[in-house]
Amino acid sequence: MINVGIIGAGFIGPAHIEALRRLGNVSVVALCDSNPASAQAHAAQLHVPHAYSDVAAFLQHPGLHAVHNCTPNHLHAAINRQIIQAGKHVFSEKPLCITVEEAQELVQLAEQAGVAHGVSFVYRQFAMVQQAASMVRNGEIGRLFSAQGSYLQDWMLEETDYNWRVEAGKGGASRTVADIGSHWCDTVQFITGRKIVEVMADLAIVWPTRKKNAQATTTFGAGQQEARYEEKPVTTEDLGFVLLRFDDGTKGSFSVSQVAAGRKNRLSLEVNGSAASLAWDQEVPQQMWVGHRHQPNQLLSDDPALLNKAVAARARFPGGHIEGWPDAFRAMMQAFYQAVEAGRMPARGEANFATFHDGAQVMAVVEAIMRSHQQQRWVKVAY
Repeated sequence: MINVGIIGAGFIGPAHIEALRRLGNVSVVALCDSNPASAQAHAAQLHVPHAYSDVAAFLQHPGLHAVHNCTPNHLHAAINRQIIQAGKHVFSEKPLCITVEEAQELVQLAEQAGVAHGVSFVYRQFAMVQQAASMVRNGEIGRLFSAQGSYLQDWMLEETDYNWRVEAGKGGASRTVADIGSHWCDTVQFITGRKIVEVMADLAIVWPTRKKNAQATTTFGAGQQEARYEEKPVTTEDLGFVLLRFDDGTKGSFSVSQVAAGRKNRLSLEVNGSAASLAWDQEVPQQMWVGHRHQPNQLLSDDPALLNKAVAARARFPGGHIEGWPDAFRAMMQAFYQAVEAGRMPARGEANFATFHDGAQVMAVVEAIMRSHQQQRWVKVAY
C-alpha cells in the first residue's frame, strides 16, 4: 500500500480522500488541519487514523510516501515547499501557488528532489475530453481554426456571498480567473495541444463591497437566515472576458463568471476545425457534440466501444453507465499514483496528469490576464 497524508480538510480535502480510497492501493493514514480540535474532528469523521495540526510533525509521520496539499491558496507555496523538502511525492490543489516566481521555484525544487508532482486540473481526465484531444491529434477535425467557451458559476452572485477566496491576501490577486479560468485554460490547451501565448482581457467586479457574515461560511455553502454582516471591500474579479492567441497562430476566447445566475459549474468549450467542430459541457460530461458541414451532426456518448482505441479505457463502465466529476477525480489520482508507484516522473510532456510544469504555465497565463486587464492591452505569457 502507498501511505498518503492530506493537509487541509475543507471542501476539497474529503474529495481527494474519497478518490484515493477508490484506487485500492492507497491508504490515507494521516490528516493535518489548522488546529488540533479541527484535525481530530475531521480525522474521526473521515476515518483517518492519525491527526496533526503541525505540518512539520505531520511530515515526519512514519512510512508516509505522498502528501496532498488541500489548503487555501496563500498556503500552497510554503506547504508544497515543505513537502518536497521532506522528500515526499506531492499533489497540490490548484493554483500551484500565488505567483509565477513561486511556481518556477517549486518546479525546480520538485525536479531536483526527484519526487512525483501533480496539480489538480481534473477536467482533462474526463473520457470525452480525452476523446476530443485524441480526435484533434489524429486530424479528425482538420486544421484547427479556433477555440472558445466559458466557465460559469453563480455561488458568488449575491452581495452577501462571501468566502476566503474574495480576499486577495488568501486567494491571490485574481479570484475568478485563477479559480475557474485556470481550469478552462488547462482543458483547452490539453484538447488542442496548443499553448496560450498572448492574451487580451477585460475583467469586472460587480460587488465592490461585499457583506461578510461574522459566522464562518464554507465554499459553495448555503446562506444562513440569521446573520451579522460586516462590509468588506473587494479587489478580486467576479467575471471577465479574454481573447487568446495560441502558439501556432490559432485564435480563441473565453469568459468566466462566478455571478451567472443558474449556472452551477458549467465549464463548456468548443473547438472548430476545417473538417469538423467539437463541443463539450462539463455538466453533461458523458456527451460530446461533433459538428459537420455536409452530413448530420453527431452526439457522441462515452461508450468505450465508440471512443478512439487509445482512450477507450478512460470510460471505465459500459455505455449508459454515467460517469462524472468524482470519476474524473479518481482517474486523475490513478494517473498520478502510477508515477508514485514507479518512483519517478514520466518524461516531460508525456505525463497523463497535470504536473507542476503545467501548473506553472497556467499561473503565467493567469498573471498575463491580470496584467492585460490592468494595462488594457495584449500581454505575452511569460513562460
